[in-house]
Amino acid sequence: MSEAQSPAERDLGTRVTIDDLRELTGAATPHFAQQIRNRVARLIDGLPADDPVRRVGEAEIRRLTALGRSGEVRGGSAQPGMPGLPSTALPKG
Repeated sequence: MSEAQSPAERDLGTRVTIDDLRELTGAATPHFAQQIRNRVARLIDGLPADDPVRRVGEAEIRRLTALGRSGEVRGGSAQPGMPGLPSTALPKG
């Protein structure tokens, strides 16, 4: 679903599922995190507060917001004798 599409345009009678949310958010990168966050917010907008899909969607919105602000860190510590890789999440100094 593109960001411009309305969730109401989904097939009538189909309901948003947790798998739908995971499919949409699973491969999110910092560059697209805010756009995907907006799509998730639209998908869960009409769901009741106690709906499990809404709770998962709200958790994904928080994760995507953080990802979009701080970037992502990959890998672990540097190997002995090798410098670590810079990360967008680390302060520049």
